[in-house]
Amino acid sequence: MTGFSRREAMVLAAVAGLVPDTAGAVEGDPHLDGLGERDWTPLPQNDPSRLLLDRGWRFHEGDIPLEPPVGHHQTYVSVKAGNARGAAAIDWDDSDWESVTLPHDWASFQPFVESANVSQGYRPRGMGWYRRNVRLEDSDRGKRLELQFGGIATRATIWVNGSVVARNFSAYNAITVDITPFARFGDELNVIAVQVDATAMEGWWYEGAGIYRHVWLAKRAAVSIATDGVHCDPRLIDGRWRVPVAVTLESLLDVPADVQVTAVLRDPDGRERARQSASAQVAPLASSLTELLIEAGDVQRWSVETPLLYTVELMVEGAQGSDRRTIAIGFRSIAFDAERGFLLNDKPVKLKGVCLHQDHAGVGVAVPDALLAWRLQRLKDFGCNAIRCSHNAQASEFYALCDRMGFLVMDENRIFNPAPENMAQLQWLVRAHRNHPSIILWSVFNEEPMQGTESGVEMVRRMRAAVRRLDDSRPVTAAMNGSFYAPHNVSQVVDVMGFNYYPNDYDRFHALNPAKPATSSEDTSAFMTRGAFASDPGRHVISSMDDEAAGWGATHRASWKAIAERPFIAGGFVWTGFDYHGEPTPYEWPTIASFFGVLDLCGFAKTAYDIRRAQWIDDAVVVGVAPHWTWPGREGQVIDLLVTSNAERVRVLVNGQVIGEQACDRIMGNKFTAIYAPGTLAVEALKGGRVAARAVHHTAGPAVALRLTPVRGALRGDGEDVVAVTVDAIDARGHHVPVEQRKVGFAVSGGTLIGVGNGDPNCHESEKAPERSLFNGLAQLIVQAGEGRGRLTVEARAEGLRAARLVLPVMAADVRPFVGVQPGVTMVREWRLSPAFAERPDPALRPADGDNNLWAFTRSGTAVSADDAPTWRIWRAALPVRKRIMAEGGRLVLDRVVGRAELWVDGRRVAVKDQAAAGALAGDVPAGARDVALLVQSAASEASGILGAVRLVER
Repeated sequence: MTGFSRREAMVLAAVAGLVPDTAGAVEGDPHLDGLGERDWTPLPQNDPSRLLLDRGWRFHEGDIPLEPPVGHHQTYVSVKAGNARGAAAIDWDDSDWESVTLPHDWASFQPFVESANVSQGYRPRGMGWYRRNVRLEDSDRGKRLELQFGGIATRATIWVNGSVVARNFSAYNAITVDITPFARFGDELNVIAVQVDATAMEGWWYEGAGIYRHVWLAKRAAVSIATDGVHCDPRLIDGRWRVPVAVTLESLLDVPADVQVTAVLRDPDGRERARQSASAQVAPLASSLTELLIEAGDVQRWSVETPLLYTVELMVEGAQGSDRRTIAIGFRSIAFDAERGFLLNDKPVKLKGVCLHQDHAGVGVAVPDALLAWRLQRLKDFGCNAIRCSHNAQASEFYALCDRMGFLVMDENRIFNPAPENMAQLQWLVRAHRNHPSIILWSVFNEEPMQGTESGVEMVRRMRAAVRRLDDSRPVTAAMNGSFYAPHNVSQVVDVMGFNYYPNDYDRFHALNPAKPATSSEDTSAFMTRGAFASDPGRHVISSMDDEAAGWGATHRASWKAIAERPFIAGGFVWTGFDYHGEPTPYEWPTIASFFGVLDLCGFAKTAYDIRRAQWIDDAVVVGVAPHWTWPGREGQVIDLLVTSNAERVRVLVNGQVIGEQACDRIMGNKFTAIYAPGTLAVEALKGGRVAARAVHHTAGPAVALRLTPVRGALRGDGEDVVAVTVDAIDARGHHVPVEQRKVGFAVSGGTLIGVGNGDPNCHESEKAPERSLFNGLAQLIVQAGEGRGRLTVEARAEGLRAARLVLPVMAADVRPFVGVQPGVTMVREWRLSPAFAERPDPALRPADGDNNLWAFTRSGTAVSADDAPTWRIWRAALPVRKRIMAEGGRLVLDRVVGRAELWVDGRRVAVKDQAAAGALAGDVPAGARDVALLVQSAASEASGILGAVRLVER
């Protein structure tokens, strides 16, 4: 792999202003803390049979009504395989649809509309269609061919080549479709059509709309490993680490197949530690289970601090080919104890967790992998070690990143219902995720009204049993918000009690159920508007001084105090880690997003960030102070301060003068008052009498310039990588101006601007436009690199401020294997063939109306039998009507013509083939063209004509 040298990248970074400059840095400002350099290494490809299918889709917003069939014949044909009508039809004209790359959330492009659903963030969702052509080579015959959709919001119907192949009713489970029996090979393209109904809602938060996760095409051997068909979660048995490996095999063959299954255990450095093999036989069109046991020997443990990952490589080999998987695993023991809380590797670990929805400013739920990794790192920055998937399965990349980064995960089911459809979704969740060492707990529901009823208990019993049949190593919980003491309640049938709020019931429940482990499954629900330090209900602004919370919740300080003081409570999950679109509690319109996050929609820190750092970080001294120190017009007035630290003592200085010192309360923080005087507000964390950490706010003068700060100093040129860039305003001394609200315009070259935001829950500006107002001093844009080596440039401008320019090197990088994008292609199959002529005929000749005899009916690929002497014939066809080609023109490509030939379009010759031997022929099709004629002169005693495919291709 080639790219910029380290020196070149450093030079470009210096030009871009990325070299750390302590003089210009905003020392200790939590709004910018952690927004600098972050590495990103893409996740490894664990299934070499898969090709990414994100590119080359076409999208139509809105439904396309399907007229009912007319007459008996049309009705009869309409219900036959391969005969889908309307936008699902093979030959539907999608040429004027929008070209999109997945992941794609069309709701994120919508304006905010008061009449739209409040919980979904006042964005219309509606319905939409996606289509894509896929070419399969002749060499793909005999393989198992599978489409894999990571997630579609919300209800989806999928067609392949005019046949319905799947219906799905949830936005959160993956959809796997065996398309082998529907596949076409060679020149005949495969057509995928997806209708998405996003009017359906599964949640009371922003859910997005469309194919918002990755899509893959898997091409596997005839005998292969089933999707999610490997279970290899390690076990500590009698003091010895073992890896039981269960592999589900599938066969397409019509005879029994004998294969060899091999499992290889590799350590974090890639060295082989052990291997086992077994023979297996799979019946025709059936599946079978093969089990192996690997003795692992001495291993390094996976933990929050050292998330070391081993891999199990699976190989299936037989006469029909081979198939492989690589599964990342971690050796760790987990337990929930009724007195000691959660134990990881036999040691108590307090769950310092957050609940997390999927969306981010600018992109909605279509979050690129690199942005997802950065979001998780932002959680790590304030000491978070656990995540509750609220209230649904996340993307598969999320779990792999949690394994790699050392998070502890509560994986949560979406729909509480043991009926077959919903039980299948729960079983998928467990089967797909059970190898991840990060997952420590399965949750079957969130806050269900039936939690205190006999029916609710019976429902949970069945769902827990289904989970345990698939994974007996992790406990099951349910997130309850009441009914803890009802005669029938689900806490009686889960392994771990989950409290959503109700901290005053911790002690009582524990006393009544001393053997039942318990955790807070959701807590806090405190309100904060980032960068605001006084509430203004009329403007829907809430102070960030940790003074306000929902009636059912508590402040960040009070909620953690209740958890930290009780060893028997395993930990907690703050509602929420990030703000999210929708559910704008405690307000409604014009508020369009939540106030709950430790971080705002962009990942910018609120005061809660420093509160949680002080409470949760143990391996470094931290200190923070709120509010900022820019208060023009308040000179001489008292300012209340909240200082948060995990040190022994904290000291506050204003303009170098000590105004107070206190013993540190790392949970509740320390309150001081100060008389405002412009200059500096500094707080010092003392340990052993020495300053161990320091945070400073500078009084900012008027803004004079913009500043751009990327989360990484370079991008990967793989066509997928993204970088979030922070936009802020600075004064003449380079200090951040936290009160600046000006609108900023952006220009991006060498890449793509995919979204903007500013963290304001009341802002109605477009999240896709190349502009965004600063909100309390900050905004964010997200840029994406293309393929190959280059430079991505961002320019930011605002009225009255000096512009900022950022140049990021784009490094050459490996591109993930992907399915090639087919240009818009329509096949020309049906032709009329003239009688033979001894002399060259007029190309304008055509069959007379009603002529079903002189001119034959034929198809592309059908040869004309040899004549004794050279002869001429005309092949004539109507060009398929495609809106884009009618407007812009196109190109007609004949893959194989035998004989000398002339290609005519609407009476104009566009191409000539002078040789009689088989060869291709192509010519331009002007806009509006409707008719094509091919004159072919055969050689004596030689077949002639159109022997290959004919394609009408968009420009």
